[in-house]
Amino acid sequence: MWLVSKIKQILMVMKPGVVTLDYPNQPIPAPDTLRGPPTFDHHKCIGCGGCANHCPARCILTRDVCQELRVMLYDGSRCTYCGRCADVCPEGAITMSNKFQIASDDKDDVTTRMELFMMTCQRCGRCYEMEKTNSIDRMDLRGFRYDNLEQRALIRKTTDTFSTDALAETAKYKRPTRQE
Repeated sequence: MWLVSKIKQILMVMKPGVVTLDYPNQPIPAPDTLRGPPTFDHHKCIGCGGCANHCPARCILTRDVCQELRVMLYDGSRCTYCGRCADVCPEGAITMSNKFQIASDDKDDVTTRMELFMMTCQRCGRCYEMEKTNSIDRMDLRGFRYDNLEQRALIRKTTDTFSTDALAETAKYKRPTRQE
C-alpha cells in the first residue's frame, strides 16, 4: 500500500516538469518598471547640483575646482536607486537604467565622475551653460560648492564667488573617528 502512494507522489512531482530557470546561461530580461542605477549624460548636464542637493543617500557630490570647472562624483555604492536625482534634473541628464547585474568588488566600477566646464558671465562672474541659460535660475541654486571628493563627504558650504581658501579648508576635511 505504501509503495502505491509513493509511486503516486513520484508521478505527481514529475508532472510539472522543470520549474527552475537556467539563469546564468539564459538571463531573463529585466521588467520595464525596474529602477536600476542612474546613468548620467554629460552632454545634457548643466552642473546645477540639484541632484546632489536632493539625494537622500548623499551619493552625488559636487565640487568646484576653479572658477570654470565643476566636478560631480556619483558614488554608486551608497545609492538606494530612489530616482529623486532623475526627478529633479531640469534637463533630463539623469535617467534610471534597468541594469540589475552590477555586483563588483571594485568601488570604481560603480563610481561615475564628470568634469563639467562652466562658462562665466563677464558682468557678474556667475557660471552658466552657454546653450541653456535659464536652467540654473529655475533651480534657484547659486554659488560655488566645495564637497570633499576624496573623503566622499557632502559639505554644505557655498560661496557667491570662487574661494581658494574655502577649497583648501574643505580639502583638509577628515571624517570623524570613534573615540574609545
